[in-house]
Amino acid sequence: MSVFECEVRSFVDGRKFDELLERFGREGEPLGEDFQETHYLSGAHDLRIQRSDREAKLWLKSGELHDSVREEFEVRCRWEDFPGLSEMMAALGHTVEVKWFRERRRFRWHGVKATLDITRGYGRIVELEELVGPDGREAAVRRLYVLLTELGVQPTSREEFDRRYAEYRERWRELVAEAETELAVI
Repeated sequence: MSVFECEVRSFVDGRKFDELLERFGREGEPLGEDFQETHYLSGAHDLRIQRSDREAKLWLKSGELHDSVREEFEVRCRWEDFPGLSEMMAALGHTVEVKWFRERRRFRWHGVKATLDITRGYGRIVELEELVGPDGREAAVRRLYVLLTELGVQPTSREEFDRRYAEYRERWRELVAEAETELAVI
C-alpha cells in the first residue's frame, strides 16, 4: 500500500518556538531529538539522503517541494552506512544541490507527529505530519490545519516557503559557514 506524508508547516520566531516546545512537552509524548544532516540530490525526482544521531536513510518523495501531500518511499540504514549512500548517489550521477543541518525535536501530539526544527541559516519551523493511505489524504490535511490553528500558528504560505528555499539554495554554503562560525564563538 502507498504511504502518503501529509504535513503542514510554518516558520515561527524564537518566542513561539519556545512556547511550542513547552506545550508539546506538557501535552504530548516526547519521541526524541537529534541532529540531522540532509542532502537534497540533483535529478528529476526529490531524492535525499540523511544521517541523524541514530541512523541514515535514503528517501524519495513524489510531487513538488512544499506540497502538503506527497507519496514517500524510505529506506532506513545504519548510521555508518551514510558515506556509502553518498558514494552510491555520486556514482549514479547525483550531485548535492543543498545541505541542511538541523536540530529536530519530535513529539506525538493529538495523534500526529509534531516536530520543532532549528535549521542553520534557514530558521525555526513547526511541522505537523500524519502518514496515511490514499483515501485519507484530504481529511488528514484538514485535521492538520485545524491543529496548527489550535496552536495559535498561522501557516506560512507555500509561496513564502518557495521564496525562502530559493534564497537558501543560492546561499546555503555561506549561510551554513556563518552558522558554524557563530557556534564556534559561543
